[in-house]
Amino acid sequence: MSTVFFADMRAGQKENLFDKISKLLTLCGLGQRVCEGDLTAVKIHFGEKGNHSFIRPIFARRVVEEIKKLGAKPFLTDSSTLYPGQRKEAVSALTCGIENGFGYACVGAPLIISDGLRGVTETEVAVQGELLSSVFLGTEIVEADSLVCLSHFKCHELTGFGGAIKNLGMGCASRKGKLVQHSTVAPVVSVKHCTGCGACPRSCAHDAIIITDGIAFIDPARCVGCSRCISVCPVKAINVQWNEAAELVMKKMAEYARGAVTGKQERMVYLNFITQVSPACDCYGHSDAPIVNDIGLCASIDPVAVDQACADLVNSVRGNQGSALTSGFEPGQDKFRGVHPSIPWEVQLEHGEKVGLGSRKYELVKI
Repeated sequence: MSTVFFADMRAGQKENLFDKISKLLTLCGLGQRVCEGDLTAVKIHFGEKGNHSFIRPIFARRVVEEIKKLGAKPFLTDSSTLYPGQRKEAVSALTCGIENGFGYACVGAPLIISDGLRGVTETEVAVQGELLSSVFLGTEIVEADSLVCLSHFKCHELTGFGGAIKNLGMGCASRKGKLVQHSTVAPVVSVKHCTGCGACPRSCAHDAIIITDGIAFIDPARCVGCSRCISVCPVKAINVQWNEAAELVMKKMAEYARGAVTGKQERMVYLNFITQVSPACDCYGHSDAPIVNDIGLCASIDPVAVDQACADLVNSVRGNQGSALTSGFEPGQDKFRGVHPSIPWEVQLEHGEKVGLGSRKYELVKI
């Protein structure tokens, strides 16, 4: 049974929420898990432009300050997105992060995109998974000496909820790794939008793309799924075929999370923010009304346990009328299925436990 430390949202003159963040990190043994001189990754979601439910940069700053006290060198990191949006490559992603408040002047640490300029700077890590034998992760995540995982706990349209497991599994994967989790086939070109500019065949390292009659064509037999073409297309005409079932996405995501902690099991801390629990991912360019009121923060050295505790805490409270919640309003009822009724969100927890990522059994210790 793992220990999960919980702090509610109450604050006063003697102790504010920043003090609680410091206390949670201390209780999780940050001082033993982050060592002097460590290059310490602070894995966080920078938020999409137009979104406002991501973790506040001033909270990230307190985490950075606690890491610096130990003589380590923290950096905030995220990875490029698979879809052709605001954060599809490092320049735009870093610009978005800074515009959302994550500049050095606020957080006190540099920002580094973990998978390079176009999402292809990756390291293959072996895993003993049920579905995967290896995973493709952003190299800077693999190279980091220690890692503090800051996750905004909220609903998600494909995994039911997103927390530490998703922040590790999806958030630490390179673009190729994200494609492996979401799709079993090559990206597809929209004939309607393609201009035949030639950017994608020039960028393809595997000669999988040709221009025919002014339209790009991707040869599935040659495509290796690196998804570089998605990031270089200037008109967003190349897109992922989102054909993988939710259950398999969650299982692959848990195995990717297992890969992300490989070699760092004793060098990681997880801190989940159960605040602005939005009905969808922070990757959207908007934030809908929260489905429950702010609950608090959970911290642990076990990513499965911390996510299980957060899910239980969300389900234990009353749901908000006037939100995207359509059922499960009463305390004890399933809030995640109340927003995404067809998603068996427990799969990511069950599979995470199965592959040795952590335990669903936990003791909640309120501070």
